[in-house]
Amino acid sequence: MLRTITTLGLGLVLLAGCGTEGVRETPAGPGDTSPPTVEVTTAEAQAAFDGLGDLAGAWRDQDCAKIEYLTTGVESTIGGRVCAAAREGLAVPGRPAYRDPEFLLPARQEGEDGAWFAVLARKPKPVYLVFVRADGRWRLAAGPIPVVGEAPGVEGEVTDAAADPEAAVGARLAPTRHVAFLTDPAGVNGKGVSGVRFASGDPMRGLLAELVGAPGRARPDHLSADVRIEGPARALALPGGGSLVFHALRVVFTQKPGSGRSSLAHPRYRAADVRAFTGGTPKSVTGSEILVLATKVAKDNTMTTVGLRRVLADLTADSGEGSG
Repeated sequence: MLRTITTLGLGLVLLAGCGTEGVRETPAGPGDTSPPTVEVTTAEAQAAFDGLGDLAGAWRDQDCAKIEYLTTGVESTIGGRVCAAAREGLAVPGRPAYRDPEFLLPARQEGEDGAWFAVLARKPKPVYLVFVRADGRWRLAAGPIPVVGEAPGVEGEVTDAAADPEAAVGARLAPTRHVAFLTDPAGVNGKGVSGVRFASGDPMRGLLAELVGAPGRARPDHLSADVRIEGPARALALPGGGSLVFHALRVVFTQKPGSGRSSLAHPRYRAADVRAFTGGTPKSVTGSEILVLATKVAKDNTMTTVGLRRVLADLTADSGEGSG
């Protein structure tokens, strides 16, 4: 089950002086071979959310070790290379102070490490954040994920998608179905062979059009694109059916000069960004862009993007190439 906790409810908890309370562990009963379960407390969720200020400060100070300490999952993957590049001049957006949180707390999870919860912070602009407990502490695993359109409601008690047979399959397959859609050129016209559909105006439709058209726009350079799943997905079952899935994709672009050329005619990435990541000016570049997503999967498995963040996570020179 999940509990949604608003700021009003949190105020009552904090007035009780429970700001540092940890997860509650429920041991297995006599003769029960099931592992003990844990339940995330509202006070601990609030404390983890409040820790975002420390993470914002670490990004401001380009403190890569602290960013690594405070993050896990896709945020750790992004932070490692981006922080190092920021020290070499890569421009990194500042992080605002998020507030007005609504907490989504999966109850009675098995094992303390790996426990997770999500937050919908409504101000200054709505974003999702996903926290995971790793090595005995809460770390930001995904986010901020700016909300696209209207966030689906998860009022009252709902079930973790992994424990809901009707929601589990659609939630589990969401990342794979994204890859199928984004690697199907015929899907640009809504007639793809993958069988996966997104409504007109969904950001995935625009991304597919970009991927299909990118090689032509780059000519005479040679440009290729690949889409991969990045890390695990976590999902909440929605009260009316379906699920809300938090997951990530990695889009990899490789660009090389055309025949007879020694440099790129239409570089995809700015020279300053390439230099910040690679330390030079390689002729051929591979760029990794990570999409951090919140996807609503309906009961009929129709998918809608409800949250999206796109980050340039790495740039590398092709193997064997030196810096110019």
